[in-house]
Amino acid sequence: MPGFVVVGAQWGDEGKGKIVDLLTERVDVVARYGGGPNAGHTIRAGGLRFALHHIPSGILRETVLCVIGNGVVIDPASLLKEIDDLRAAGVRVEDNLRISERAHLILPYHRGCDIAREEASPHGKIGTTRLGVGPAYEGKAGRYGLRVADLRDESTLLDKIRRVAQMTRAACGNGLPAESDPQPERVAEEYLAHARRMAPFVADTSRLLNERLDAAAVVLCEGAQGTMLDLDHGTYPYVTSSSSTAGGACTGLGISPVRVEAVLGVLKAYSTRVGEGPFPTEQENEHGRLIRERGREFGSTTGRPRRCGWFDALVARYSITLNQTESLALTLFDVLDAMEEIPICVAYVHEGRRIESLPADPAVLRSCRPVYETLPGWRQDTSGATRLEDLPRQARDYIARLEALLECEIGIISTSPLREKTIIRPDSRIARWLPER
Repeated sequence: MPGFVVVGAQWGDEGKGKIVDLLTERVDVVARYGGGPNAGHTIRAGGLRFALHHIPSGILRETVLCVIGNGVVIDPASLLKEIDDLRAAGVRVEDNLRISERAHLILPYHRGCDIAREEASPHGKIGTTRLGVGPAYEGKAGRYGLRVADLRDESTLLDKIRRVAQMTRAACGNGLPAESDPQPERVAEEYLAHARRMAPFVADTSRLLNERLDAAAVVLCEGAQGTMLDLDHGTYPYVTSSSSTAGGACTGLGISPVRVEAVLGVLKAYSTRVGEGPFPTEQENEHGRLIRERGREFGSTTGRPRRCGWFDALVARYSITLNQTESLALTLFDVLDAMEEIPICVAYVHEGRRIESLPADPAVLRSCRPVYETLPGWRQDTSGATRLEDLPRQARDYIARLEALLECEIGIISTSPLREKTIIRPDSRIARWLPER
């Protein structure tokens, strides 16, 4: 298999980091294709915990090449801190990390604009991470962004930064916070220092990836956020600023769609969401608090508590259709161990009418009421199970019911944050795609 995509099938935070890290034992390249430091992929290995925001989740494997693609927006200071933290933990990055020269950069003005907009809209917040990701993508689309390649030309850099500052201030309208509006001369000096440290990693990553694919390498395309946060297909306007569906892998990495042969969707055994926006199955009650506590549902980027609720089959089916997902990884399964009953949302009711597809209008989705099918819980500890037959019958029934509702196999079940505590079903498509080496 030349290339395949791992994509979030809900609102992000599905546990993609662990799944990618798990699969890297069987791939040659992991390439991140979208998002920025607003992503948080958490990996636990060797007794250590790593929260990655730019760097692909394959970085813990020395034999795997990790690529930050052109579709990612980079905060250089944040990226360099990730590199330093990995080195301090004994992880080598010199030979197996490459950064696209075409990736766009986040500047202080972008962060300032992000903060100013959220503060100015108390009743219309999007709930961004305030890290400047959205304004950086705006600059990219508006053709006044700054790219990694621009850092090579010191003679033109200051003028380009001045233009970014001018255009971002104008786009923001309400003015930037003073601490996020430094003089362009200072920013140019800082970013030239960043450029010197980043230089050994910078490459034409599109050419690199295509060469590796030509040589029959297995390339895992790693998404950020989730399908329901996609700029085109998510719960707009409560979305991210990039393409977080499988389709974004091609534009975000510079590879052809014919290179991608399969898609693995990652979803939780329940649902969560961070920030504003409609969330039909949200449980603002003891059930939601229990899920949050057992699942440690706090953002790895912001630390914000996540909104928690029951599994939504309409959201999952929508994601499977958009991404043409052929196999699913179900994560945080053991979080449900404490539940006496486990509802699954199988439809919505809106203004007295039952609907079984996802409405595009967020106002309609917000007013939908979920229709639940309730399954018995298993009330047994499943944490650390590595075979399907190790799970209680009711737990296996829950998995089977999800498969029937979604018309898609669940090939992986994660029962712990640790990579080795995972069920990979030997008869699944993912096992056939990536045979053990």
